[in-house]
Amino acid sequence: MPLPKRKTSHARTARRRAANWKLAAPNVGECPRCHAPKLPHHVCPACGFYGKHKVLEVKRDRARTAGEQ
Repeated sequence: MPLPKRKTSHARTARRRAANWKLAAPNVGECPRCHAPKLPHHVCPACGFYGKHKVLEVKRDRARTAGEQ
């Protein structure tokens, strides 16, 4: 069985391994209640609902509430 003539360097090994490492962006869905972007299977950060249940009490931003009135 053939063998390599020289030892593969650490830099060459690291470069080869790094070429296959990819970072994927998370899937972002839309909240069915407020239509804000949210991660699937997570509580909506804008309205505090998970499905049909209110899970968190969300404090509203002053700038946002001032613009709505």
